[in-house]
Amino acid sequence: MNSKALWERYQNHLCVCPSIGMQLDISRMGFPDDYFPRMEPAMQKAFHSMALLEAGVVANPDENRMVGHYWLRSPERSPSPEIRREIEHTAKAILKFVHAIHTGSIKPEKRARFTRLLCIGIGGSALGPQFVSDALGTSHDRLKPFFLDNTDPEGIDRILSEIGNDLAETLTIVISKSGGTIETRNGMIETAEVYRKKKLKFEKHAVAVTGVGSKLDNQAINEKWITRFPMWEWIGGRTSITSAVGLLPMALQGIDIMDFISGCSLSDALTRNRVTSHNPAALLALMWHYATDGHGKRDMVILPYKDRLHFFARYLQQLIMESIGKEKDLRGKTVNQGIAVYGNKGATDQHAYVQQLREGVNNFFVTFIEVLEDRAGRSIEVEPGVTSGDYLNGYLQGTRNALYEKGRHSLTITIDRLDARSIGVLIALYERAVGLYASLVNINAYHQPGVEAGKKMAGAVITIQNQVLAYLHKNAGQSFTAEEIARSISAEDSVETIFKVLLHASANKDHKIKKTAGKDIISSKFESLR
Repeated sequence: MNSKALWERYQNHLCVCPSIGMQLDISRMGFPDDYFPRMEPAMQKAFHSMALLEAGVVANPDENRMVGHYWLRSPERSPSPEIRREIEHTAKAILKFVHAIHTGSIKPEKRARFTRLLCIGIGGSALGPQFVSDALGTSHDRLKPFFLDNTDPEGIDRILSEIGNDLAETLTIVISKSGGTIETRNGMIETAEVYRKKKLKFEKHAVAVTGVGSKLDNQAINEKWITRFPMWEWIGGRTSITSAVGLLPMALQGIDIMDFISGCSLSDALTRNRVTSHNPAALLALMWHYATDGHGKRDMVILPYKDRLHFFARYLQQLIMESIGKEKDLRGKTVNQGIAVYGNKGATDQHAYVQQLREGVNNFFVTFIEVLEDRAGRSIEVEPGVTSGDYLNGYLQGTRNALYEKGRHSLTITIDRLDARSIGVLIALYERAVGLYASLVNINAYHQPGVEAGKKMAGAVITIQNQVLAYLHKNAGQSFTAEEIARSISAEDSVETIFKVLLHASANKDHKIKKTAGKDIISSKFESLR
């Protein structure tokens, strides 16, 4: 396509959204002229499904629950007065609590003020807060944030070591809807032990964000933690950013949560529009469908040209892949749906995987994210008439053109500036696009049986480990191969798991297991040193 025709296509397909300070350009996605008319009936059906979702229909039959993250930024749309009151009461309680922390009327056990914030969670209870914290944090944060988002012992040590003696003025938020998430529980137990070693009472520094009546909720009550905030059963982890999960850490850090919620709400209002060409979330969903043939045939590459959006690709990985990666559709038919998401920041990727994107396997489409405002103040010239930001923009445009030249699909989201409001806009935009796309491919975006399966299998490994270690400790002084242990505990079907458990146990001092090398690694023997 020549430059004149490409310019005309750009003008015809540019979606300009002044109410949210955003533009969406889909002109370089390569769809034919008849694509939108063909997809319009399916798109209108998706709009109808989304309207039912927001009205309170049971959208997750596996758990018999509604999906209500949209109500969090527009409580008046809640399906019941009770839900509206809960949302509004919690928002007020968050602001009141944060004011008390910032003014020092709620203070740590042995210091005058809280100056640090440690969030313990995983998945949706961590990725959203981490993304927003990194995107909007400054050197003037009211509380400096830290995150524990895994059960990696060394990772836990690194974060707690970085906090160091400032633990005495660190407020710890434990986030788990069920209250039984193992990774979060482990991080909490290890953190509480470090408080204890520093002669501090964990409960004097702890806040819970959890489901009412959960194990964590009861623990916080019994141990007299500072306070608790609710997670409702109609909020999924990956869409929980506008609940206490995200708002509490944001507000404590010093981010304007009212601006953030405003951005989400404005984006929600715009993306309810049933005129497809004026709805950027609908256009995103349709471009995903076109690029992947509705069956995940291409990967989604996220390239934000802004350092503060570095974590956005990780955030979208969970939002999109956990929502769309499904084995069965709504009719129970096996479809194995999904879109793989990966990415990093531009222009870093001029020196990383853009080489493959341009000249390698054509199995992807790119989303460029452009921020027009470079910085709050003026920029110096790095050469006559040119700033660093000009070069960043040049790299974005250049990469976009280089990919188009090779027939690679891309779309571009442009926002005026990066602030709490625009971050809210982006999050709500993608939440809506996910819901609309799920309807187009006839899947349930709001359950995650695969995640639960992984958790159950992890529990099964721990059960086998307990049996293996009990057997070795009972037979201390004797050594056994993994196969011998498997036969002895009647677990021949799990010999590989047993072997891996033994390798891990012998590499750490915790379980006092010794490994003696055999003629090869498989014939190694293990014994208890207790």
